[in-house]
Parts: sequence; structure tokens; C-alpha cells
Amino acid sequence: MNRPRDVLDALRATIVGQDDVVDGLVLALIAGGHLLLEGAPGVAKTLACRALAAAVGGVFRRVQFTPDLLPSDIVGTRIFDQKSAEFTTVLGPLFANVVLADEINRAPAKVQSALLEGMQERRATIGLQTLDLPAPFVVLATMNPYDSDGTYPLPLAQLDRFLAKVVVTYPSRDEERSIVDRFGAGEPPLRRDAATLDDVLRWQREAHSVFFDAKLRDYAIDIARATRGADMVAHGASPRAALALVALGRARAYLEDRDFATPDDVRDIAPAVLRHRVSYDDRLAITGGDPEDVVRRIVASVPAP
Repeated sequence: MNRPRDVLDALRATIVGQDDVVDGLVLALIAGGHLLLEGAPGVAKTLACRALAAAVGGVFRRVQFTPDLLPSDIVGTRIFDQKSAEFTTVLGPLFANVVLADEINRAPAKVQSALLEGMQERRATIGLQTLDLPAPFVVLATMNPYDSDGTYPLPLAQLDRFLAKVVVTYPSRDEERSIVDRFGAGEPPLRRDAATLDDVLRWQREAHSVFFDAKLRDYAIDIARATRGADMVAHGASPRAALALVALGRARAYLEDRDFATPDDVRDIAPAVLRHRVSYDDRLAITGGDPEDVVRRIVASVPAP
């Protein structure tokens, strides 16, 4: 019987280093949520998403977000067939198991909003039809933090739909050497079918049954509430943050073959859950502070049960 560890091993056979990214992809898959990846170009964000789809045997679609993209380019459209004198529905790339929204902040708001219904409701409306998206379904979006020319900031309402945000860092020197050795002669084939889509659906059901103590639930809630009114914070996290902490806490326990979650599960994934749900006031930019430090202080300020 395939386990999430099999997918984790398949990803690590392709991706050098980037443990946070690999863990985040698998945890989001188990929790049934969406993941935002922020990092410089060339740090294997797209490759990691392709590797995930290959590892679970899912349908993969990549959408390169550009300023001239239209909502119908993502969701689909209706086309008039002159032979049958009827309209036919052409499904867009959103109808896939793993959807990569590459550089999501390069498209205007009307295109970004085309993802909202699919991300939240797991369905999409094309004309008069509302169609269910495949299951499992996960949106993986990438952003480049260094090149802001021609970009459209994502509103907090959309950022809130992402279960977690992972910051993709540069590799170490040894990891970069391994990258050159592994990919210098061409990209190696992705490891495929480490699990099936039915396995993923089973993992999601079983992860829901992981025991989450009432004290641990209150700990997750207190972490989310601690962001509201915290120093340097203009707007705190919504209740979706507490839901995400519980979902990812259960997923992390399930990944480690435990039937119960611990405070460490919640504490370790808290920065990924909070960093994109918090907006900061002007003092942080004036003082040159690091948003990551603010999030870490908030998490550390809440006593664990």
C-alpha cells in the first residue's frame, strides 16, 4: 500500500535540497489545499510541481500568467459549432489534478479571480454551466519576489485561499554542485507513479481522522489570534489560518505515520501558514525589519500546551 513517504522519496530523487518545498508539496496534497511558492527564478519551483504530478500519476497543466491573459484562458469557454448549430464547452487548464499558476502576480485581478471559485469551491463556471473540478485538485502558484515591474499584487482575499506559502531559497554550495552534476547533461526523467490518485484521496480521508486534542486546537486558534494587534502588524490572519494550522498539523502527523498531532506539528508549520496572511504597517519598512522575524516572534509568544 502506497504511503505519502513514497511521494516524498520520488520528489527528493528529482529535486536537490529544497526540503521545505518538498515537504510543503506533500503536506498540501495530504491536506487537500493549495500552495504558494515564492523564490527567485531557477530554484526548481516549476520542476517540483511537475515532479509532484508525475509522482501521483495526475494530470498536470501549467499556465504562464501574463498581463494579456484572459479568464477564459484558465477556466475555459463556449464555442459555437457550425456543424451541429450548438455551443460546445471547451475546458481550460484549470481542469487538472495539479495546476501550476506560474508567476501568478503577472496577471491582472480579473484573471487572478478566475482561480478563486476553483480554489475554494472545487468547481468552475463556464457560461451557464458549473462543472466540478477533478479530485484530487491542487493549485500550486509561483511568485518572483525580486522583479516587481509589471506585476499585480495579490489581494489578501486571494492569498488567504492558499493553505501555506513556502519561501524557496537558494541552494547551498554542495547542493548547487549536485544540481550541476545531475542536470548538466540534460534533465533526468521524473520518477512516475510512486502513488495513484486513489491513494491521495485515501490519504486525505485518513488524515482527517488523525486525533487533534482540544488543547492543541486552542493552541492553533491562539496562534492565529496572536497576529491580530501584534507589533508591526496592520492586519492579522483570518480564521482560515486556524483551520490551516489544524489541517496541516494533521497532515504532518499523518506523513510521519502517527495517528495523533503534537504541538511541534502546529508550531513547525505555523510560519508557512501565517506569512502570507499578515500585512505589515509602514514601520516595518522604515526600520528595515524582516517580516519573517515578526511571524517567528508571534509564534514564539504563544505558549504551547
